[in-house]
Amino acid sequence: MRCPYCSHKENKVIDKRESGESIRRRRECLNCGKRFTTYENIEEAKLFVIKKDGRREHFSREKLRAGIEKACEKRPFGQDIIDKIVLEIEQKLKNGGREVKSAAIGKLVMGKLKKLDKVAYVRFASVYREFKDINDFKKEIKEISK
Repeated sequence: MRCPYCSHKENKVIDKRESGESIRRRRECLNCGKRFTTYENIEEAKLFVIKKDGRREHFSREKLRAGIEKACEKRPFGQDIIDKIVLEIEQKLKNGGREVKSAAIGKLVMGKLKKLDKVAYVRFASVYREFKDINDFKKEIKEISK
């Protein structure tokens, strides 16, 4: 670790504390004597999503959340439930490997929404399955009404 003031390579740790998901270390440069703070974090393996057309892109928690929030808009439950769904899906994806097909993500979301709220489920399904007309909606509603 280089000193941010004099770029000397040697320093000593004078205090160490866990701070959430990272470790905070207070250091003192052995050359100039100035103190500085560093944080140590675990670097998670990157998760890639394989799209329908074969492209690969980094998994985006924000995109997942946005899709679920759009489906759940004006439904009778709060942000905490959406947060829980996003967290559960993200953990399942990360436990499954480094790559996941977008179709698998869609199926996971639909499974969660189907248990939570039928309207949110149909909204999400209409985009995910690319409904073409009203008959696709009727068929899906008939399926979940069984």
